[in-house]
Amino acid sequence: MSSNKVLLGITQGDPNGVGFELILKTFSDPNIYKYCTPVLYANPKLFVYWKKQLDLQEPMYQLVPSAAQAKEGKLNLVVSSEDSLELEIGKPQDSAGLEALKSLNKALEDAQYLQALVTAPLDKSTVAKHMAGFSGHTGYIAEKLGVNQYAMVLTSEELRVALATEHVPITELGKHLTKEKIAQKIGVLAAALKAEFNVVKPRIAVLALNPHAGDNGLLGKEEETLIKPAIEQHFKDGMLVYGPYSADSFFGSGNYKNFDAVLAMYHDQGLIPFKTFAFFDGVNVTVGLPIVRTSPDHGTAYDIAGKGIAECLSFRSAVYEAIHLVRNRKQVAEDYSNPLPYSELRRERFRIDF
Repeated sequence: MSSNKVLLGITQGDPNGVGFELILKTFSDPNIYKYCTPVLYANPKLFVYWKKQLDLQEPMYQLVPSAAQAKEGKLNLVVSSEDSLELEIGKPQDSAGLEALKSLNKALEDAQYLQALVTAPLDKSTVAKHMAGFSGHTGYIAEKLGVNQYAMVLTSEELRVALATEHVPITELGKHLTKEKIAQKIGVLAAALKAEFNVVKPRIAVLALNPHAGDNGLLGKEEETLIKPAIEQHFKDGMLVYGPYSADSFFGSGNYKNFDAVLAMYHDQGLIPFKTFAFFDGVNVTVGLPIVRTSPDHGTAYDIAGKGIAECLSFRSAVYEAIHLVRNRKQVAEDYSNPLPYSELRRERFRIDF
C-alpha cells in the first residue's frame, strides 16, 4: 500500500436512501483514487441493483476479503451481506436497516486496517429495530471501538461546531448535561483541533444552555453551576476557552468568526446555524477515535432517493476531509515525535554565532 494513499472504509448506509447514489457518483471519478484506496462494505447485489437503477457503468469493483487485501486504483468491496432484498426505495424498511447495520459492523471489524471511515446515511429508527439503544453512528462507533471520550464535530469552511450532547430528546437534556461532560468535551475538542485540524493554539467558544445565558440565574442556573466551572477548569490550565455565550447573539453578531470551534450544548443549538452556513458541503467528524471518521451532514433523503438527482457534494467533502485529517494526524505526530528538551530549546533560541 502506497504510504501517501489513505486506506479508506465506506459503509453503504440505508439502501433505500441516497447512500448508494452518493457512493457511485463519488467513486466514478478516477481522480479520487490518486489520494485514497477505498474499501466499500456492502451487499454486492444491492450495489449492482443501484448501478442499473441509475444507469451507471462506473465504478467497477473488485471483491476482497478485508481491507488488508485492498488494491490501489480500484474500488474494493468487502461483502457485508449477500441477502436478497426487495427494496422500497424512498421508504423506511426494517430489512434495509439491518443491511445498513451489517455494513457498519463489517467495517468496524476491519477498523484495525483502516485509517479512516466514511459512513453513508442510515435511518436510525430502522437500525434500532435490530440494535436496541441505537441512536446514531457517533456513539455506536465509539462504543464498538472502546472509546469513552469522543465528540461530534460539524466542520465547514466557515464554522466548526461540536456538541456537548448528541441525539438526546430535549426533555431529557438535564440527565445528560453535567459539568464533567462539558469539561470532557472541551478537552477532546481541543486535542482534536491540535492533532487533526492542525490548530496550534485553538480558541474555543462555549455556548450557554438557557436564553440570554441564564440572565444571572433568572432564566436558569446551568451556566453558573455547570458551564462556567467547566470552562474555568480548562482556562486555568492555559487553554483559550471562553463563554458561556448566548447562542442567538453569538451567531447573529458574527462572533463565531473569532474562534476555531464552538461547543454547543445540544443538537439543534449547534446544527441550525451550522446547516444555515453549510447545508450542502458540511461534514460530520467524530473526534477522539483511533481512526478518522467522517460522514455527510445530511440524512437518507428518502424524498429524492432513486431519482438520480442527489447532490454528492457533502459526501465527496466527507471523503476528502477524511483524507485531509489522516494526513494532518500523521504530520502533527511527526512534528511532535521528538521534541527538544526545554533547556535545549532555550539554547537554540538565544544562541549567537560569532
